Amino acid sequence: MTDIWTPAKIGVTDISNRLAMAPMTRSRAQADGTPGALAALYYEQRAGMGLIVTEGTQPSEDGQGYLATPGIYNDAHKKGWQKITSAVHAKGSRIFLQLMHVGRTSHPDNTTHHRQPVAPSAIKPGNQIFTVKGMQPIPEPRSLTIEEIAQTVNDFRTAARCAIDAGADGVEIHGANGYLIQQFFAPNANLREDVYGGGIENRTRLAIEVAQAVADEIGAKRTGIRLSPGATLGGLQEGVEGPNLYRYLVSELNKLELAYVHIMHLGNDALLADIRASWDQALILNRPGRALEDVGSDIRTGLADVESYGQFVLSTPDFVERLKSGAQMNEPDRASYYGGGAEGYVDYPTQSEAVVA
Repeated sequence: MTDIWTPAKIGVTDISNRLAMAPMTRSRAQADGTPGALAALYYEQRAGMGLIVTEGTQPSEDGQGYLATPGIYNDAHKKGWQKITSAVHAKGSRIFLQLMHVGRTSHPDNTTHHRQPVAPSAIKPGNQIFTVKGMQPIPEPRSLTIEEIAQTVNDFRTAARCAIDAGADGVEIHGANGYLIQQFFAPNANLREDVYGGGIENRTRLAIEVAQAVADEIGAKRTGIRLSPGATLGGLQEGVEGPNLYRYLVSELNKLELAYVHIMHLGNDALLADIRASWDQALILNRPGRALEDVGSDIRTGLADVESYGQFVLSTPDFVERLKSGAQMNEPDRASYYGGGAEGYVDYPTQSEAVVA
C-alpha cells in the first residue's frame, strides 16, 4: 500500500517521500527582494521533506504586496536563490519556487517602485495590510490593461526561467489565497467586460495563459499550480459558479500535463473528488488545521499523491524524523512568523537539540 514514505515522481522530479513543505511567507528578504542571509539555512533545516515549495516570490515589482518578500526577476535574486537551492539539494530534497503576484493585496509603501497596486478591476478589497507605518487600509487598485495583462503573463514566464537558472527543480504558480490570479476568478473583484471578464472561460483565461507560458518556458513537467477553491481571503467571493469554475479550470489545465496541482482544501468534498477524477498528474493536498494523527490519510486512500504541511514544518525543522518516531512537535511562535531575524526562523530546536537543552 502506498504511504507517505513511498518515493514518488512529481513531473520529472523524483522525491524521497510524499510530504511537502507548504509555501509560507516569512518576510525576511532584503529590501531589493534578494533572499535574506538566513534563508538558505531555514530551508536546509527543513530538507527532510520530499518536496519544498518556497514562500511566495514576486515575478515583478508589481507583484509585491508585503514587506520584505523575495523576488525572482533579476541577477541578484538568482544569486540569492542559488544558495538556497544548493543547500536543499545537498540534503537530498527538491525545491519548487512559488511565483506569487499579489495583485490588489498590496500598498505603495511596501514596494520598491511605490506605485498603485494593480488588479482585474479598480475595486478595493476592503481590508488592511501591514506596512512600515503600521496597519493601513489597502488602497484602490488600478485595472490592468490588456497590454499589461500580456506583460504580466510574460513576467511569470521570465521569473520561471530565472528560478530554473537559480537551480530550482520547478515552479509553482500561485493561483490561490486571494491574490491576482484568483482575483480574476471572483465576480466581486473582476468586473471586466473584455476577454478576461464575464463568464467562467474568460475569468480563468489568465490562469491558463500563465500556466501555458511557464510550461512553454521551462517545461510542463516542472510547472505546478496552487488553487484554493472557495477561499475568501482578500475579500473575494467566487459566488455560486465557483465550484464549476474550478471544474472547468482544472480540466483545461490537465490538458497542459503540468507536474501537479496543489489544492488548499476548505471543505467542498464533492468538488475535491471531481478535481481528483479529472486530474491525471500528481495532486498535492493541503488541509489547513489537519491533525497530526491524520497525516498520511489522503495518501492511503488515493485522494492525494502528496500532502503538504505548513505550521508543523515551520516550527519543527525535523518534522519528518519526529513523525517517524512519534515524537512531539515544537509549538509555533506566531509572534515571529513575519519579519525579524533568527528568532522564530532558524532557532527552532530539533529533537536532539531539545533533549540536550
